[in-house]
Amino acid sequence: MVISTEGLSFTFGKQQVVKSLALQVPEGSIYGFLGPNGAGKTTTIKLLLNLLKPDAGDIHIFGQDIKTRRIQILKQIGSLIEQPAIYQHLTGKENLLNRALLLQVPDTRVDDMLALVQLSNAANKKAGQYSLGMKQRLGIALALLPDPKLLILDEPTNGLDPNGIIEIRELLKKLVAEHGKTVFISSHLLGEIERMATHVGIINGGAMLFQGSIADLQAISKPLVRIEAANTVDAANLLTRNNYDVTEVNDENLFVPYISKQQMGDINALLNKNNQVVYSIVKQQKDLEKLFLDITQKA
Repeated sequence: MVISTEGLSFTFGKQQVVKSLALQVPEGSIYGFLGPNGAGKTTTIKLLLNLLKPDAGDIHIFGQDIKTRRIQILKQIGSLIEQPAIYQHLTGKENLLNRALLLQVPDTRVDDMLALVQLSNAANKKAGQYSLGMKQRLGIALALLPDPKLLILDEPTNGLDPNGIIEIRELLKKLVAEHGKTVFISSHLLGEIERMATHVGIINGGAMLFQGSIADLQAISKPLVRIEAANTVDAANLLTRNNYDVTEVNDENLFVPYISKQQMGDINALLNKNNQVVYSIVKQQKDLEKLFLDITQKA
């Protein structure tokens, strides 16, 4: 495990923000750290980076105790917490050269990092003129400059448009697949994490609700088929008579558990054959709120 914690706890004032957290982050993984705003994600990351001292518990990174091997561990970690710390009046390249000087990293790494995050064409543009997505990519380039083994990112897609989100996702997948990194990424967006992560941890109220592979998560987060129909009650009765499990019906939609694309086609054909007007039929993942309910009800 690249990251391993046991009994990790932190109290801010009278509120316990992190509650006996046990993280297990495998080497070479993209670990999605999920939870709603205020769940304790950023606090946990600050504990991992030794920016906060835990009230109790142990943190081991690369198999070493952060209490005794702090400098050696932190040298091998790149991080981006919330917004990247960049100089707006400097160009993207100047920002990287400045950081390279500070970290005593060879200047040759700068052009490599610009190419990796696809900012070579904007290298000489002022960072203050970058889009939000470009600034996030520059922040990741800054984090990668010393060639760390572990990259820790706190909500890196926050506020990005769809193109920016896709850019960050593809970059992180490339870092793991082609550059041998391990990525720990926090988010409140379940759908986005499902598209890139290999492993997931879900916290709420500072406590771990679920931890496992993305396959384990998808076994819990079983998708649904959402059918928008002219008469949802009649459509639901027809599906029930034909042995489909209708889980929910409202004025506009009805839902059945998703099995396959073929099943969706069969449902659509059945409804049309029986003169039921179907406006749309789509596969729909459960949102994070419903997933929390599923997990807590099983606990």
